[in-house]
Amino acid sequence: MTSTFQYLHSLIRRWLPVLPLLLGISAYGQTSNALSLDSCYKLARQNYPMIKQLDLVEKTRQFSVENASKNWLPQLNFNGQATYQSAVTSIPFEIPHISIPTYSRDQYKIYGEIDQTIYDAGSIQNQKMAQNADAAIQKQSVEVSLYALKDRVNQVFFGVLLLDEQLKQNEILQHTIQNNTDKLQAQVTNGAALKSGLSELRAELLEQQQNQVSIEASKRAYLNMLGLLIGRNLDAGTQLVKPETTALTNTITRPELNLYDNQKISYNIQDRILNDNNLPKVSAFFQGGYGRPGLNLLSNDFSFYYIGGVRFSWSIGGLYALKNNHELMNISRQGIDLQKQTFLLNTKIQLQQENGEITKLQEMLKKDDDIINNRTEVTEDSKQRMENGMLTVHDYLSELDAENQARQNKILHQVQLLQAQYNYQTTSGK
Repeated sequence: MTSTFQYLHSLIRRWLPVLPLLLGISAYGQTSNALSLDSCYKLARQNYPMIKQLDLVEKTRQFSVENASKNWLPQLNFNGQATYQSAVTSIPFEIPHISIPTYSRDQYKIYGEIDQTIYDAGSIQNQKMAQNADAAIQKQSVEVSLYALKDRVNQVFFGVLLLDEQLKQNEILQHTIQNNTDKLQAQVTNGAALKSGLSELRAELLEQQQNQVSIEASKRAYLNMLGLLIGRNLDAGTQLVKPETTALTNTITRPELNLYDNQKISYNIQDRILNDNNLPKVSAFFQGGYGRPGLNLLSNDFSFYYIGGVRFSWSIGGLYALKNNHELMNISRQGIDLQKQTFLLNTKIQLQQENGEITKLQEMLKKDDDIINNRTEVTEDSKQRMENGMLTVHDYLSELDAENQARQNKILHQVQLLQAQYNYQTTSGK
C-alpha cells in the first residue's frame, strides 16, 4: 500500500508542472485580458496622438467651407472722406434770372454700399471644393502615418508570441531535466551512479531556470512596449491570441495611393480655378450716403443720396499667363503620377522579398519535424544508455540540448512565418 501511494505521489509530482501544457493552457496566459492582433491595431490607432489631428483638420475644413459660402451673402462697406481742392467747377458767365451756386472747396462724403454677387463664374463653389480637397489631403497624410503603426505592432506582438512559445518549451525542458535528476538521485542513493552526474544535471537545470528568467524579462519589456503603443497597462498575465494563418493577396491598397489621388484632385480643382478667375463677374449694388455736394450738381448744400444698379467686371490680365499656368498644373499632376508609380514599384519589390521569405520559412518548417523526430530518437537512446551506465550525463545533455534546439528552431520558424504573412498583408495594405 505504501509503495502504491509513493508511486502515485511520484506521478503527480512528475506531471503536475506540465499538466497545463497538456491541456493547452499556459501558466503565462491564464488571464481574461486576451488581446488579438486586430484589437491591438485598433487600440494603437486610437492611442496615437496623431489621431487627434483628424478632428482638427475636419474642424478647419468646416470653418473654411462655411467662410467660402458666406461670400454669397451681401457684402456691406462703409466709407467716408473729407477733401479740400484747389479749384471747383464754375460757370464763367451769368444767366439772367438763374442763380448758379458756387461750390465750396472743402467737400465731405460718407456713404455705405451693399454689394450682392449675382454671377461669380463658379469661383465660390471652387473655393469650397479646394478647401475640401486640401482637407482630404491632410486627412490622408494622417492616415498614412497611422497605418505605419501596424508594422510596429506586428514586430512587438509577434515578439511576445515567440517569447511565450520559448517559455513553454523551456518549461518542458526543465521538467525533463528534473525527472532525470530524480531518477539519478535514486541511483546515487543506491550507489549505482556517480554524484558528479547528478551535479551536472542540477547545473543544467539551473541554467535553464536562468534562461527562463531572461525570457520572462524580455517578455515584460515587449509587453511594456506594446502597452505604450496601445495605451494600456499590460502585465505578465496578459494573453495574446495567436492569429490564424492569413491568405495572401497581390492587390495593393495602401493609404498612400489615396493620398496621391487626392493630390491630383486638388490640382484639377486649381486648374478649374485658373479658368474661372478669368471669367466676368456680375453683382448688384446699392449705395447710400450723405455729403456736400450731393448728386444734385446745382446745389452746394449737404444732402442725402442713394444710387443702385448692376456692376459688371472682367479682368483679362490673367489670360496672358493662363496657358503657362495650365502647363504648370499639368507638370504637377505628372509629378504625382511618377511618385505613385515609384511607390507601387517599390511596394511590389518589397512584396516579392517578403513572399520569398515566406516560401523559405515554409520549406524550413517541412524539415523541422523530421529533424525533431531524429533528435528525439537520439535523445531517448542516450537516456536509456545513461540510465544503464553506458553513457555519461554530459553526453546525454548534449543530445538533449540538440533536441531542444531543434524544437526551438521550429517554434522560431512558426512564429516567423506567421509574422512574415502578416507583414506581407501590411505591406499590401490589407
